[in-house]
Amino acid sequence: MARLSGLQREVLSLYRKCLREIRKKPSDSRENFRSYTRKEFEKHRTLNKKDFNAIEYLLRKGHRQFEMYSSPGIRNIR
Repeated sequence: MARLSGLQREVLSLYRKCLREIRKKPSDSRENFRSYTRKEFEKHRTLNKKDFNAIEYLLRKGHRQFEMYSSPGIRNIR
């Protein structure tokens, strides 16, 4: 298997962090969070691996969204 670049590891790390956070949400809304997370990541799956500016921008955006949605006050997502 090919070694992952630093950015690829960062993206996977953010994805795993999101999935771990979903476990803290109410059980009736976890599937909504899971499908939202998957859609957000898959939306940019075809992005060129060498488009570092776009990837770094999306990582920053993803971290901001993670901080917002990981708040205990956010109990569901649509």
